[in-house]
Amino acid sequence: MADYRCFECDKSVDESYLKKKIRCPYCGSKMIFKPRTQPTKILAR
Repeated sequence: MADYRCFECDKSVDESYLKKKIRCPYCGSKMIFKPRTQPTKILAR
């Protein structure tokens, strides 16, 4: 199960809630993100 967090209040938002609504249930923000567990490395050429 993926972990989604609110950009404004930084609280965890359940994935099943996001299937119904796009806004954060705590503060009403539309900015939801999925934190990465490992940093992404990009090789410059």
